[in-house]
Amino acid sequence: MKRHVVLTLMIFTMLCSTAWAQKLTLMLDWFPNVDHLPVYLAQKSGYFADQGLDVEIIVPSETSDALKLAAAGKVDLAVSYQPQAIMAADAGLKVKAVAPLVVKPLTTLMFLDESIKKPADLSGKKIGYTVPGLMDMLLKGFADINGITDYTPVNVGFTILPALASKQVAAVMGPFKTYETVTMQQQGFTPRFFELEKYGIPEYEELIFAAGEATLEAKKAAIHGFVVAVHKALADIQKNPDKALSLYFDALPDVDKETEKKAFALTAEYFAAPGQVSDPEKWQAFIDFALKYGLIKNTVNPQALICNWNNNN
Repeated sequence: MKRHVVLTLMIFTMLCSTAWAQKLTLMLDWFPNVDHLPVYLAQKSGYFADQGLDVEIIVPSETSDALKLAAAGKVDLAVSYQPQAIMAADAGLKVKAVAPLVVKPLTTLMFLDESIKKPADLSGKKIGYTVPGLMDMLLKGFADINGITDYTPVNVGFTILPALASKQVAAVMGPFKTYETVTMQQQGFTPRFFELEKYGIPEYEELIFAAGEATLEAKKAAIHGFVVAVHKALADIQKNPDKALSLYFDALPDVDKETEKKAFALTAEYFAAPGQVSDPEKWQAFIDFALKYGLIKNTVNPQALICNWNNNN
């Protein structure tokens, strides 16, 4: 009898917790990979559930979807990029960064042709980009700084390696030095690249979590709970990276484990520290750069773009 009562209480508790959990939708910036490990770790470890959240993770169909849909309130949160948030704000979209995920640039201008020694060698060629409204603009700034002239930009979306291997384009703006380098090497290619921050682009936060302003206002407690849960996952990565990777594999059993393991070894040092908030000075430096090279038309206030939970902003 006692066992029956205990079992009934357990089932009732599970049903109630599910019913009472607040739903949040998170759209990724790319297909699932180790850049998103803290999210899957928070989910697998029950940290979202501890905050009373039921988080649905959505994969985008297009590389530029996430931030636009978050701004429109179609999803609650987006994994996006600091430069994209700045450009979106300049275009009038009401978005706000709620936490950093990867705090240093990973984006490169990547190519396979070993005869390319300096950026200007790409003059007169077709150059691909991955995220419209972001990587094409970064390409413009990079080209202006580094003397790439008469190039033709081509949107290659997710198809980085096919575009390079087929020589559809000579280079692609957007591949990460911590991920595409691994996938290309495993397929027998030797990736070469220019790191943006070493060629005149100010250092920036590569990946952030962002929300539309209206969504943040309506679901502030839930979104703060999401940030708390992710910070717990970030702490776990620092304490026990092997266990964190194992739980990530449990969450995504179909990923290529060899690729993800090698990529994680390269990526882990770039994750935000637990409790870390976005740096307004880093944002301001990129805003100044973006204004100088015409990536944005209007000045943007970084303080208005960053949600500072410590100040309840």
